[in-house]
Amino acid sequence: MLELIMNYIIWDPSPSVIPGWERPPWYSILFAAGFVISQQFMVHFFKKEGQNPELVDKLTIYMVVATIVGARLGHVLFYEPAKYLSNPIEILKVWEGGLASHGAAIAILFALWLYSKRTPGQSYLWVVDRIVIVTAMTGALIRFGNLMNSEIGGKDTGSDYGIVYAWDTEELLSTLKVPIESIDPYKPDDRQNELVGNGIVPMNIDIKINKGTYSLEELESTLRRDIKYALTQFKSSQDYLAEPVESPLDMSLADKGDHYLVTVRTFGRTKHPTQVYESLSYFVIFLVLYGLWNKYKQRLPEGILLGIFLITVFGMRFIWEFFKESQVDFEDSMAFNMGQLLSIPLVIAGIILVIRALKNGLKPIQD
Repeated sequence: MLELIMNYIIWDPSPSVIPGWERPPWYSILFAAGFVISQQFMVHFFKKEGQNPELVDKLTIYMVVATIVGARLGHVLFYEPAKYLSNPIEILKVWEGGLASHGAAIAILFALWLYSKRTPGQSYLWVVDRIVIVTAMTGALIRFGNLMNSEIGGKDTGSDYGIVYAWDTEELLSTLKVPIESIDPYKPDDRQNELVGNGIVPMNIDIKINKGTYSLEELESTLRRDIKYALTQFKSSQDYLAEPVESPLDMSLADKGDHYLVTVRTFGRTKHPTQVYESLSYFVIFLVLYGLWNKYKQRLPEGILLGIFLITVFGMRFIWEFFKESQVDFEDSMAFNMGQLLSIPLVIAGIILVIRALKNGLKPIQD
């Protein structure tokens, strides 16, 4: 078990729920699932605390709009303002990616203030304290969606532990001008002696090619040239693979009767699975927050759950950012990246809220 955890894996799931289709992507499904599950939790909270559960529909609308708009504007303003402000129509293309959790957090806090102002009997901090419970759970699902998309990955581990992201390589190889039937990157069992603990690990790629009118001789020279180019000359290849540029491609081509089978023996770079780190962190935070609510409910001092949420979520975010690749180029020259800088004031706000709540103490038990 320990060997499995500490060794590397080749990661190449399709970003789409249905392989071969562009839609629906895992990220969108998990994003939406977070809201659906959250809504059911909020109904549970409202019923247990004597609130009208029908108000959850109204609250959900505020949350959905704030999350999407805030996350999008957060990415635009914090990470790529020049790109989007020079062409504002691009801001609307949310489906192309580019969402920032810090922007979502700010927008949600503002939207809940508007909601509480228009909803008698529910104070701002009471609402936010319940929302952050499900927000942590939704964050865990969203980060798992990032993992399925092979995005927001980590830096090189420099060891045999980690993930080799192979999906981009599959995408590149699928553009070869031959009738490809399938591409399968995998961890070879017969190359374990090549592990030296430096983060460069063996990876094989099997490419199944329809015979068509090709002969073995015609294919081999073409594939050696084109596959070598794909594995060495693109940025994604250089980021995720370690194919030696000067050495000849280690490739075999076999006639399997109804198809040709190409086996490429190359190397990948192990990366920190930061999506997993974050997803597990947020799920544990969800369990802690839910446990506190379940034990004390109405007795909780207002602001305590929000404070704990801000400290733990953005405190962990600050830590995990050390293991992440930069999301935009300007972060490469920064001691702390944008995600870390934006986390600091939120953690400070959380500390203030927790201190205030602890001074107030638990509310008395109601008869």
